[in-house]
Amino acid sequence: MGDEYAAVKRGKLILKGDKPKAKKRKHKKKENTEGAKVDEDCIKHGGWWKVEKIEDVSGSIAIEFGRNTFILALDNGLFTIGAPHGEGEGPSPEEIFTAFPAGENKFALKSGYGKYLGVSKDGVVTGRSDAVGPMEQWEPVWQDGKTAILSSLNKFMSVNDKDDSIVARNVSANDEDICNIRSNKNREVNRAVVAEEEGDLTEVEVNYVKKFQKFQDKKLRVNEGGAIELKRAKMEGNLHETLLDRRSKMKADRYCK
Repeated sequence: MGDEYAAVKRGKLILKGDKPKAKKRKHKKKENTEGAKVDEDCIKHGGWWKVEKIEDVSGSIAIEFGRNTFILALDNGLFTIGAPHGEGEGPSPEEIFTAFPAGENKFALKSGYGKYLGVSKDGVVTGRSDAVGPMEQWEPVWQDGKTAILSSLNKFMSVNDKDDSIVARNVSANDEDICNIRSNKNREVNRAVVAEEEGDLTEVEVNYVKKFQKFQDKKLRVNEGGAIELKRAKMEGNLHETLLDRRSKMKADRYCK
């Protein structure tokens, strides 16, 4: 079953009524791990870390209930909970899904069999749809460090303790509804953004310009009178654009004309 599952191509999100479009390649960014805090929980799960915001619910994800046990897709369009993995192991191919944004604070899930996960009226989670409609939309809920997933019928996803099937039947989130959404995407530490928010803006611009200027005469060129302009730009949320515009006016810059 694993070979069959892995052989299915995971395409982009298809909304009901839309036509599929050609897939575009994207270059992966390198992970910046310098100085990053070691995530022991991530290591124990084979590099799969806990997602804690909707922006990270995209690409390859796995849904963990219990300890290192994940939702597993069956070839009949139903789901169950997989066997426990050992420490340091991540999910198997049948336990990996592809997530897509599907509206405000919602996402859609596609199994390796090429079908979208939805919920039936009796609360059974199924993966048999070729496109995303209202029943194939899910909403993550984070509270007090815990995660739960809400279906389109406002019921929480959980594991049925009678037969280990995956259902969404509880109106309120109980212990059995608590899960972890996990991703293996690279996590980047954007130190430039941290510096912009916490550091002196004049120093931020100097460091920014140093990355791009040539120094034939050993002199650094920065636009004068920048403190007020940069403060205004930071308050308006367009600091990067202002920095780019200011250095584009400097002839020594090797990228801006």
